[in-house]
Amino acid sequence: MRPTVSGFDEALAGRRAECDGGYAMPGTQIAGRQEFTGRLTGEYVDHGDPPWRWYLLTDLERKPDGYLDDSVWCESGHLFVVDG
Repeated sequence: MRPTVSGFDEALAGRRAECDGGYAMPGTQIAGRQEFTGRLTGEYVDHGDPPWRWYLLTDLERKPDGYLDDSVWCESGHLFVVDG
């Protein structure tokens, strides 16, 4: 098993970004959509084999109803930088 590796990407720190993903709806095999908009910290973690990279998005200005946290980890393939 590949160990989790943490890092920092200075080029993404402070950038406004959007990410989307899904969650399993209880009792089903259907995934619902979740959309987030906020600021990237630049922090990331790589885990798994092959590794998946996840970036930390904070200062959320858009998040699903009922989502209580102020941050979310976004998988790199579903992360979109939206500022210049």
